[in-house]
Amino acid sequence: MSFGGLISGGSGNSGGGGARVVADIAPHAPYMPSGAIAQPHFLTSPVPNSMRSSSALSLSIKNMDGHSELGLIAENFDPGIIGRMRDDEYESRSGSDNFEGASGDDQDAGDEQRPRKKKYHRHTPSQIQELENFFKECPHPDEKQRLELSRRLSLETKQVKFWFQNRRTQMKTQLERHENIILRQENDKLRAENGVMKDAMANPVCNSCGGPAIPGQISFEEHQLRIENARLKDELNRICTLANKFLGRPISSLASPISLPNSTSGLELGVGRNGIGGLSAGGSGLPMGLNLGDGVSSSSPMMPLIKSSTGMLGNEVPYERSMYIDLAMAAMDELVKMAQADSPLWIKTSDGGTEILNHEEYRAFSCIGTKPSNFVTEGTRDTCMVIINSLALVETLMDANRWAEMFSCLVARASVIDVISSGMGGTRNGALQVMHAELQVLSPLVPVRPLKFLRFCKQHQEGVWAVVDVSIDINQEGSNTNAFLNCRRFPSGCIVQDMPNNCSKVTWIEHSEYDENTVHHLFWQLLRSGMGFGAQRWLSTLQRQCECLAFLISSTNSIEDHTGLGTNGKKSMLKLAQRMIDNFCAGVSASSVRNWDKLCVNNVSEDLRVMARKSVDDPGEPSGIVLSGSTSVWLPVSRHRLFDFLRDEQLRDQWDVLSKTHKMQLMLRIAKSQGGGNCVSLLRANVVDANENTMLMLQESWSDASGSLVVYAPVDPASMSAVMRGGDSAYVALLPSGFAILPGGPPGYGMVKTEGNGCDDGGCFLTVGFQILGSNYPAAKLNVQSINTVNTLVSHTIEKIKSALQVP
Repeated sequence: MSFGGLISGGSGNSGGGGARVVADIAPHAPYMPSGAIAQPHFLTSPVPNSMRSSSALSLSIKNMDGHSELGLIAENFDPGIIGRMRDDEYESRSGSDNFEGASGDDQDAGDEQRPRKKKYHRHTPSQIQELENFFKECPHPDEKQRLELSRRLSLETKQVKFWFQNRRTQMKTQLERHENIILRQENDKLRAENGVMKDAMANPVCNSCGGPAIPGQISFEEHQLRIENARLKDELNRICTLANKFLGRPISSLASPISLPNSTSGLELGVGRNGIGGLSAGGSGLPMGLNLGDGVSSSSPMMPLIKSSTGMLGNEVPYERSMYIDLAMAAMDELVKMAQADSPLWIKTSDGGTEILNHEEYRAFSCIGTKPSNFVTEGTRDTCMVIINSLALVETLMDANRWAEMFSCLVARASVIDVISSGMGGTRNGALQVMHAELQVLSPLVPVRPLKFLRFCKQHQEGVWAVVDVSIDINQEGSNTNAFLNCRRFPSGCIVQDMPNNCSKVTWIEHSEYDENTVHHLFWQLLRSGMGFGAQRWLSTLQRQCECLAFLISSTNSIEDHTGLGTNGKKSMLKLAQRMIDNFCAGVSASSVRNWDKLCVNNVSEDLRVMARKSVDDPGEPSGIVLSGSTSVWLPVSRHRLFDFLRDEQLRDQWDVLSKTHKMQLMLRIAKSQGGGNCVSLLRANVVDANENTMLMLQESWSDASGSLVVYAPVDPASMSAVMRGGDSAYVALLPSGFAILPGGPPGYGMVKTEGNGCDDGGCFLTVGFQILGSNYPAAKLNVQSINTVNTLVSHTIEKIKSALQVP
């Protein structure tokens, strides 16, 4: 067998001989693609064996997806795979044919050189089979083993030695050829990505709106840095993945573990098979693969990382985000386990409705965080049917604006700080984002709860989703942490399962810890029972909002419409009413939506909160100084009786100190539920004197199991006429006032009890809130008289309500 001038004739024991052996092996790999044959110059200068076996060379072979075929072969290599070729075509040279030493890794330095022979010796099939079987068990036989093989197979010791030597060389050569194919594919991918990057540079896109970027929005250098940052991040993920596969263990074992802040779980930063930090089965302390019986599993998905909307550089990328992913996955596992119907973590209340958390069981079960000594725990769980499918609800929860709009009386404001993962396959499955929100109870005696938390969404199976929230440890955020230390949200969220008729079964869990000293003692019992921020309030709000939406859609499609409004007019009025509700809630809870300044006056009660702000060029309200006054009292009357009294326009003159002696007439009503209690109304004062201006009043009222609301605001007749014709409601100026009613009582009153229909059997909390224009000039200074006016307005309204209801 001669190769002519294909192989350059080198001298020495490793040059030409090594090339000749490699070339001789190549024709005996018929299953290799033709493109895998390396170039002649690559074969004539073989890489030394020491370099081929080094981990540095192996680690440098990688592809764009973070996978390496070398790593896959190295992990699962079976020496018999390559060796089980067609035995009848296999040929090995005798010891005399290998004078120049093909690979030489086992060649003895003192071997006597023999004259080159041109005769070939072909092994018999039985000899090859014996050698192959031994090679599978020991690719590197020692001298004693070679002697035993040569005696048993009737071969010379040199023949056995060179057979193993050539066999190892053949295996390495085929691996190198396979890697050559992978590298060529990598090169094609790099060219394709380079083209995509060039297109992105030529047509920059705005990160906020997704439209074309305005020229001059960012500098060319900044754009280049962002591209380089993304490239380096992908490179780091690929290297970590390759190292994981090559070493056979997570890369986190190479460095000191990074534990979650304030966590006893011992979670460590781990890099999974796809280059993303994840939980190991034993690291989380949680049972993995938990099944709820309805297809919900607690096994955590791997999430594709995307670039931060705020931009993260340097070492922050792998460490901080990996900790966030670990925390989110642990929280999801805990939420799923807590949602099990037969979980011992929950105790039913005396009314058989809402379930409260068994704190002793939870302490033995949970591995996330510890409770500060001065904090109080509230944990509740509730389940109900909602008229919404799982995909629509998940989209609402993962969109900060839609979430705040759906729970407008619970969420004062919400925003997404950072998006760690946008989901997989164009869905929300695996979506993870860092959010900031302010949660509120409609009372000035309960402070707003600002939270910074992770929101993680996962699809467990078709039609079954879970969304979990968990607070980020704020202690390492620096100096801007004081606002977040009053409350901490443990794994909370919902499990959503699709049901027939476009409905969903929603199991909601709320678990948080807060500083009770910041809350007025009047509301301690209400918050502990979960009626303030608990699962029942979230589900009641969700159920009411979905029923309203379904009712409005059905009434729009119905032929019978007694309002006389068109579709656009109805939408404009509902939008205006929603803005009125939002402004009222912001004035009562004093959230950061509005920049309020608290006013302190000696003759004003501590329970009455008076605030002021300037309104300049705001089309949604009159210009000047806006005053807000609000307080909460407990009344020993049924909240449903109080709600019916306050929303009835015929009884308005008994408590409204601003309507004087005029009766209010109903002009228009847009029903938002079947019963009629949830509606938007337009009222008109019954004016006796023709010269007196007609006053219109926009009012919205609703009631559910968690509470009731009646909010109203005087509006300009001309502006309302435009709104009813479908005009823009954003330019209608209004200052809302109204009432919020919550069931329950002060400490010692007992647990908040409700019947099956949601009617309470005792007293309720009444919050009264007013917003009035203190001055038409924003630069004017407030005097004590303006504050006393607000104080008198609130106190007289409460006294008139008590008098009308005959409450002492």
